[in-house]
Amino acid sequence: MTTSPPSAEGEPITANTVLPADRRRVDLTTSDGLRLVAEVAQPQAQEPATTIICVHPLPTHGGSMDSHVFRKAAWRLPALADIAVVRFNTRGTASAIGRSEGQFDSAEGEGLDLRAALEWAQGAELPNIWLVGWSFGTDVILRHGLLDGVRGAVLLSPPLRFASGADLAPWDVDGRPITALVPEFDDYLRPEAAARSFAGVRQLQVVPAPGAKHLWVGERWVRWVLDSIVSVVAPQVSVPLPRTWSGPMGHWDDLRGGRGGALED
Repeated sequence: MTTSPPSAEGEPITANTVLPADRRRVDLTTSDGLRLVAEVAQPQAQEPATTIICVHPLPTHGGSMDSHVFRKAAWRLPALADIAVVRFNTRGTASAIGRSEGQFDSAEGEGLDLRAALEWAQGAELPNIWLVGWSFGTDVILRHGLLDGVRGAVLLSPPLRFASGADLAPWDVDGRPITALVPEFDDYLRPEAAARSFAGVRQLQVVPAPGAKHLWVGERWVRWVLDSIVSVVAPQVSVPLPRTWSGPMGHWDDLRGGRGGALED
């Protein structure tokens, strides 16, 4: 990763911009004895106001903690929104940071992985914890995310592939807020179908993304997703988030490699 000096006018935040944060690798241990690789990125200048735990897309189709929206959340949100970002590889999943032990378990054992991430965040005294899932990660959250200490959830491109109505009903009873960001041209569940599928969860808000697709490819959609997440989990932060930065910044180069430098989806 290369680093640029500060600019008085501010430099544009682009697809490979890495803003300042305190970043460190951490190891999680599940209740069934697996070691998972993870990273936490926190604001440098102050304690975080909010925490998001990210649960990544389907690992059998290339999803990992380095899937591009979550990687860019970790690159930007600590500096722009005072949000701590916790990312981890579910069991059997590999990325540039390493491979988690175990094997893919179709959103069953991954519930233990999510619990391990939450327990780590609570042990680190990270505040105001929300869950953010993308695709397969939304199924893990819907099945296993009703845990003590979780404020609510944001779902990106929920496919409802591994989660059923029986998993949704407890959320309705519990009442914790859920927001589903649903692409207009999603491959699995589009806004109208999502509204029908989630109708039984009265507090769940479906937010259509006109023109978007399941993978949120392109800087336009990354910005839209990050702004939408922040508006839910940290409403005190003004959105849209800044598009320029006047302090030191890094620029990631996937071709040169390095920590966290997995290729895009």
